[in-house]
Amino acid sequence: MTQIRTLLAALALAAVAADFKDVDPGVFPSDDPRAKDLPRMMTADARARTQEANLRESKAFAAVGTKAQWEAYRGARTAALRASLGTFPEAPKDIRVQVTRELAGDGYRIHNVLYESRPGVWVSANLYLPAKPVAKMPGVLISTAHHTAKTNGELQDMGMTWARSGAAVLVPDAFGYGERRQHDFRTDKDFDKPFRAGRQDYYFRYNSNLQLTAIGDGLMGWMVWDLMRGVDVLLKQPGTDRERIILLGAVAGGGDPAGVTAALDPRIACVAPFNFGGWQPESAVAENPDRDFAWFGDAYWESTRGLRFGARDGFAHFAIVGSVAPRKVIYGHEFTWSADRDPSWQRLQKVFGFYDARAGLVPVHGKGSVKGPGGPENTHCTHIGPVHRAGIYPLLKEWFGMPVPVEYSTRRTSDELMCWTDEARAELKPRPVREVIAELAVQRRTAALAKLPANQGERREALRKLWAGALGNIEPLTNPKVVAGATDDVPCGTLARFALETDAGITVPLLLITPKDAKGPVPAVVVVSQAGKQAFLKERSEALAALLKAGVAVCLVDVRGTGETRTGDGAGRGSSRTSVSQANLILGQPVLGAQLRDLRTVTRWLAARDGIDGSRLAVWGDSFARVNPPDARLAVPLDADGPAISEPGGASLALLLGLFEDGVVAAYARGGLDPAETFSGSAYLYAPHDAVVPSPVQAATLAPLLGKPVTYDAPVDAQNRATGDRAMSPADAAGWVAGKLRGK
Repeated sequence: MTQIRTLLAALALAAVAADFKDVDPGVFPSDDPRAKDLPRMMTADARARTQEANLRESKAFAAVGTKAQWEAYRGARTAALRASLGTFPEAPKDIRVQVTRELAGDGYRIHNVLYESRPGVWVSANLYLPAKPVAKMPGVLISTAHHTAKTNGELQDMGMTWARSGAAVLVPDAFGYGERRQHDFRTDKDFDKPFRAGRQDYYFRYNSNLQLTAIGDGLMGWMVWDLMRGVDVLLKQPGTDRERIILLGAVAGGGDPAGVTAALDPRIACVAPFNFGGWQPESAVAENPDRDFAWFGDAYWESTRGLRFGARDGFAHFAIVGSVAPRKVIYGHEFTWSADRDPSWQRLQKVFGFYDARAGLVPVHGKGSVKGPGGPENTHCTHIGPVHRAGIYPLLKEWFGMPVPVEYSTRRTSDELMCWTDEARAELKPRPVREVIAELAVQRRTAALAKLPANQGERREALRKLWAGALGNIEPLTNPKVVAGATDDVPCGTLARFALETDAGITVPLLLITPKDAKGPVPAVVVVSQAGKQAFLKERSEALAALLKAGVAVCLVDVRGTGETRTGDGAGRGSSRTSVSQANLILGQPVLGAQLRDLRTVTRWLAARDGIDGSRLAVWGDSFARVNPPDARLAVPLDADGPAISEPGGASLALLLGLFEDGVVAAYARGGLDPAETFSGSAYLYAPHDAVVPSPVQAATLAPLLGKPVTYDAPVDAQNRATGDRAMSPADAAGWVAGKLRGK
C-alpha cells in the first residue's frame, strides 16, 4: 500500500511538473522594447562605462600642466599598470643563457640561445651578432607580432642587417609561439578537418591567458617579463652598450608588450611600439575623441590589446607610451597616419614637452589601410616591413650613432634557427609551461588559504575581504527600482514577474513562485544559472514542483549576462560574451562580481518581502551545459568545432552568495569547477572566459569553507569532464534544499 501511495505521489508530481515547461519565462511581453533591449544591455553598459572612464581620464590629463604634475600622474598609473600584470618573480642576478648552435654568415653570426625567464621557463631566441666582436655595440630587442614565430623572414632580415652594421639583435619566441608552442597543431596534417595551422599559436594565446588569469597573473605580464629578461641577455654580451638598448615592437601585437616593457624598465633607451599608444589600423575618426576614442584599447579575446583594469586605474595606452619620456619613442604605425586624426599625438607631445624632448618623439608610418588591397600603396607587413625600417634607420643614427645600414637578406631555414637540441633538453630538463603555472597555482592557493583564521567567524570575514578584493564592487543596491509584470496561477503556486534595476541601465528579470495556501512567511530558494530561468522551468520542473509542494517559494533570477539578458548563445574565444567579459575586466570588475551584486540585491529584496521568511533562504546554482565524456577528443584547433564548454557560473554564484549573505542558510551548487582545478593540466580549456577570476583562489574552493550546509554537486574540470560521483537527481536536490530550510 505504501508503495502504491509513493507511486501515485510521484505520478502526481510529474504531472504538475510537466505544466512548468509551458510557462512563459519572460518578464516583459516579447514585443516590449524593454524585452528587446535585454540582450544588448551588457554591451551598452560596457560602452557607457568606457565613455565615462574616457571622459574622467581626459579631464584628469587636461589638468596636468607641469612636469611635476605629470610625474605624479604618471607614477600612480605606472604603479597600477605594474600591479595589474600580476606577481613578478625576483629578477635573476645572473641570467642563465645556453648557446645551442652557432651559424656563420656574411658579416654576421647567429647564436641559437635559450634563456631562463622564470624558474623552469625557458625562452628560445636567435641572437644576431657582428661577425667580429665590437667594443661598444647597441642592443636591439624585437618583440614579435602575433603572426609568426622568430624564424619569419622579416625578423631574419632585421637581425642580419643590424648585426652586419655592428649591433646585437635578439629575437625571442613570444610566449606560446614557435618552440614555445602549447598545442599540437604545427601543420595542416595535424588535424583531420580544415583549420588554419599558421594561426594556432595566436589563437592559443586565449587559453594561455585564462591559465595565467586563474593564478592572478596574465599573458601581458609574462610577455613583459620575458622581454625584460631579453634585455639581460643583451647586456650579458661582451661589448653591449648599456646606454643604447632599443626595443622594437612589431605591428600586430608586438607593440603592446614593447610599450608596457619600456614603461616599466628604465634600461630601455628607445622603444618603437608599433600600433600601440594611439591610432590603430581599425580606428575611425571620433566626433568626441575625449569620450569615444579607444584610449584603453579594444575589448575582445586578445587580452594584450585591452589591459585588465586599464580604464578603472587610468593607464590609457598613450599614458603608457608617454611614461617613457624623456627617453626616445618611435611612434610607429603600419599604415597611413596623420597627426590631425590621432588624438593621442597631441597628448604625447604635451608629455614630451615637459622635458623639452619633443625631438625624441617621432612618428614613422606606412601607407594604405588594413582593409585595403595589397601592392605598393599598402604597407601590410608581418612584423616590421622595409618601408617602416627605412623610417627607423635615420632616427637611430641621429640618436644613437648607429649607421644607416644596407638592407641584407639571406634567409636561413626554420630548422637552422631552432634552439632546442636533444643535448639541451637532457641538460636543462625543460618543463611544459603549463606545469610551471599549475605549480604556481597550488603554491599561491595554498598560501592564501593558509592565512585564513581557524575561527569560523573570523574566517568568514577574511574570505569576504579576499573575495571582495577579487570581485570589485559587490555591495547590493539598497532600494532598487522594481517593475512588476503579469501574475499567473501555476500548479501548486502563484507566479509573479518582476524586474529590478540593480545598476544604471542594468535590468534583472526574475520570477517569484510562491506556494498556494501558504500560512505565514515561507522559506525561499534563489535559483541562478547561465541558461537562466527558462532552462530551470524546462529542465528542473520536477524539482520546482517538489519545492513548492514542500512549502518553499522559488525565485528564478536572470542576473546580467544570463538567461534572457545574455549577449548571445556562444561562450568560446570569439563570442560576444567573451568580449563583454574582457570589457568588464578593463573597466575593473569581472562579470562574476557584477552578477553577484545583482544576486545580492535580489536576495535582499526577496528577504524583505511580505510572506517570505528572510532568515530561511537557500541558493541553487545550476548548470545545463553538456558535459564532455571521459573519452572526448580534447586536442582540437581553436578555429574548429570543439568539445562542449562548461557553465560553472551558477555554482560559483551560489557559493559566493552563501559567503556574503547571512540569511542564506544552505547552498546547492551543481556543475561548478572542481575545487582542485588549476586550469593548467592541459593546453585545451573548455570553460568560459567569465568563469575565471584574476585571483589565485577560485570560487570552487569556498565549498568546504562556508560553515553552512553545502552540496557541491557534479563538478567538472577545465576540460568540462566530470570529476565527481554521479549527480543528485533534481528531485533529491530539491528534497535536500527543503530539508535544510526546515532545519534538518
